[in-house]
Amino acid sequence: MPCPADAAPAPAADPCRVDPATFDACRVTEALLFASAAPVRTSEIARVLPEGTPVMDVLTALREQYSGRGVELARVGNAWAFRTASDIADRLTVEKVRRRKLSRAGLETLAIVAYHAPITRAEIEDIRGVSVSPGTLDILFEEGWIEPRGRKQVPGRPTTWQTTPAFLDHFGLESRNDLPGLRDLQKAGLLSAARGSIAAPADDHHDADAAALKNTA
Repeated sequence: MPCPADAAPAPAADPCRVDPATFDACRVTEALLFASAAPVRTSEIARVLPEGTPVMDVLTALREQYSGRGVELARVGNAWAFRTASDIADRLTVEKVRRRKLSRAGLETLAIVAYHAPITRAEIEDIRGVSVSPGTLDILFEEGWIEPRGRKQVPGRPTTWQTTPAFLDHFGLESRNDLPGLRDLQKAGLLSAARGSIAAPADDHHDADAAALKNTA
């Protein structure tokens, strides 16, 4: 007889099969997420489930069910999506250069919006120390990384900007709380240690220097 140490481990209990209602809710949620090309908000998931369903319990069960598999359930802000498991993602990554290039000014502007949202264009300029061309915000908006938040209640009622769930998804963040710390930004050259704010380019040539954005497929 084989000793107990040689026996195969018992399969883990399926967290979605605790009861018929949870199992059904997991199946519906799983199908919705697989069918969606973009992360699905928690509120949208709740709308397709029976009233009173504990949505977060269902998502937690589904996340546990996919733990250790090739895909995992990832939280993106207040939305959810299936993604390649993080421990094998680098083995499946194919890099491609996107045609749209982001200048240093664009990178700095995106960082400022991420850390200071909601923020107006004038406030971005105050932090950078130079003017922000309308095209910079247009590019970030077209990429889907920033969006209007509303208007600030001051004279002129300027538009405020914030980052989007697509921004979090692209950079692998669950929320703004996962953004790099000040020391990381200083090492990347996006934060001035002396000023304590997002660093402005040293000369006009920086704005013309394009850094190719990379996306994973």
